[in-house]
Amino acid sequence: MKVLVSHPTSNQNNRAVLKGLKDHGILYKFYTAIAVFSGDTLDKLKNIGPLKELSRRHFDSSLQTITKRVPLKEVMRLISSKLGIKAFVKHETGIFSIDAVYQDMDKKVATSLKKHAKHHLDAVYAYEDGAYHSFKAAKNYNIACLYDLPIGYWRYARQLLATEQALWPDWASTLTGFKDSEQKLQRKDAELALADNIFVASTFTAKSLSAYPGKLAPVHVIPYGFPEPVTNRIYNLNNRPIKLLFVGGLSQRKGIANMFAAVEPLIPHVALTVVGHKSTNDCEALNNALSKHNWIPSLSHAEVLKQMQAHDVLLFPSLFEGFGLVITEAMSQGTPVITTDRTAGPDLIEHDVNGWLVEAGSTKALQACIETLIDKPEKIIAAGKAALETAKKRPWSVYGKELAEALLKP
Repeated sequence: MKVLVSHPTSNQNNRAVLKGLKDHGILYKFYTAIAVFSGDTLDKLKNIGPLKELSRRHFDSSLQTITKRVPLKEVMRLISSKLGIKAFVKHETGIFSIDAVYQDMDKKVATSLKKHAKHHLDAVYAYEDGAYHSFKAAKNYNIACLYDLPIGYWRYARQLLATEQALWPDWASTLTGFKDSEQKLQRKDAELALADNIFVASTFTAKSLSAYPGKLAPVHVIPYGFPEPVTNRIYNLNNRPIKLLFVGGLSQRKGIANMFAAVEPLIPHVALTVVGHKSTNDCEALNNALSKHNWIPSLSHAEVLKQMQAHDVLLFPSLFEGFGLVITEAMSQGTPVITTDRTAGPDLIEHDVNGWLVEAGSTKALQACIETLIDKPEKIIAAGKAALETAKKRPWSVYGKELAEALLKP
């Protein structure tokens, strides 16, 4: 079997896919925008101030000979963002927007398939918003279309989140997920219609596809992996408030209005740190809430992991989440998580064993869970240790292995 993988910007789960397919001998080509390999020209430039972004695009040298780079649009997107030229990177319409980067890559892959078909390419593995043209071309050459949906399906999101605007009107301006044009939404549906197999990372994402109006290909749930677990976690909860942490975009999609409401009556028994960018500067309710707690707008990934180790519990009360990588990141640091049934939580967490699950959108349930931990802080230590054990059993390599094995099944 030969599989071509396309991902313009790549990320941790895409890298795990690449490794899994390569280890199983079925990775044929990898298309991406920017790829840095040890010793090449870009590798020598990655430590120069404005070019430090390149260090995030470093790949294993074993992929170098099969990687095809399509860099122009992505390079211009990064430069435009650095220079603050907002018109160039404006959602969908900007000439160097992330949408433009994905469409450019998708079209390049589609054009290349005639050549690859002659080398007996079996399948194209592509991601949401970057698969339509590739899949449409693949059908001409009897090439299978493998679709990765990393977030929940858009129609289901709108069904669930529309009510939030009425429930929390003061927070409505943070719900920015309704900006996609009708053309983009139709393209998402067309990608799903063309897919021969669909891969998701959580049971919740699979459930969200129930809102799709047509017939779907088989859906495979393969949860992502965990970062490498720490070995030196120390717990000390004596005579101090429980230190709570939230990491993520500051939008009501993440359930932050519920979180702030649940935490407020519990002070001074808890202290909350919030790490994340505002989705808007025009939400007075958000600004007021942040002024009452420790707010850190941005941290590097390494610094986020340190914060997770320094806190007792991660709060992640999301109302709509395809997975929620902060869940696995926190658990790998020995920090147990309170999350909802609309994340990957149910796939990873056994309630009151290695973390806690609460009903999405329920301030009362979230507050009650935190109150239990205030009364019985020993539960935090037990759950933190169990979270570490969970993380040890599912490194990223397991995700890549399971995905590759799913592709090889007859």
